[in-house]
Amino acid sequence: MKKVYQIILILTLSLLIVSCDDTITNQDIDNRIIPDANVSFSQHIYPVLQVKCFSCHGNGGYEAGLDLTLRSRFVDGRIVVPGDTLTSILVWRIDRPPRAGFNPMPPEFMPQLTPNQIRGIKIWIAEGALDN
Repeated sequence: MKKVYQIILILTLSLLIVSCDDTITNQDIDNRIIPDANVSFSQHIYPVLQVKCFSCHGNGGYEAGLDLTLRSRFVDGRIVVPGDTLTSILVWRIDRPPRAGFNPMPPEFMPQLTPNQIRGIKIWIAEGALDN
């Protein structure tokens, strides 16, 4: 009888662990619509960066020295200039086509940003790149 309870406990815990998985997939993020105003870093921008950019610019991989895991590491007046999409290097890289002399990001072999995601990032920057 004790063995039956142990098996039930193990199965219950396993189901609990599996059901707590909150991993966001590329498809999940591509289906989210970023609004035309009041773009939130935590709700709209960070999840996009997490899925589309962290494989190279986060989680231990900081290509070109760029870490996108914390807003404070790239909203620096260079990569992202709050309120100014024209001088933000991030916009130069994600726009299609990218600004002359800049390679497109993400690279062609990686999952691409949707037009809605690019527009959303630009709106977030134009609204001041707030930490909201």
